[in-house]
Amino acid sequence: MSTQNAQRLDHFVVAPDLLKPLLDQEALLKQSGLEHSLIELVKLRASQINGCAFCINMHWQDAKTHGEREERLYLLNAWREASVYTPRETAALAWAEALTRIEITQAPDADYAAINAQFTPREQAALTLVICAINSWNRIAIGFRMPHDLPQEADAA
Repeated sequence: MSTQNAQRLDHFVVAPDLLKPLLDQEALLKQSGLEHSLIELVKLRASQINGCAFCINMHWQDAKTHGEREERLYLLNAWREASVYTPRETAALAWAEALTRIEITQAPDADYAAINAQFTPREQAALTLVICAINSWNRIAIGFRMPHDLPQEADAA
């Protein structure tokens, strides 16, 4: 790893008490009623937009471990053109993009109408908090240069 990409700080070691509310929120959101696959797609898409290698790797692996099809992960950058996502998922992905790029989008009414049609008010709140949480984690991981470990592949013969 180059010096440019070396981890700057291990925030879990130096400030576990400050991270506890974020970790507690993650546990609550897992029990919010939102589908695990939807949560992972949203987290992965926001992490792609933010360029967070650590979180992209984590959520890609988590989605695969929980049975997500690889083609849905490969196509996530082009989800608007891909036909492999449900209307509920496309509404969530549009909302994730709108909130992640809030300075540009200002959370358009059309994107809100889409989640309003697909999600209950409580689910809308949970989805929005999932998006806020992953954007926080992305900023922490990028800011402190969290290393992303990849499985070692066998050397080619």
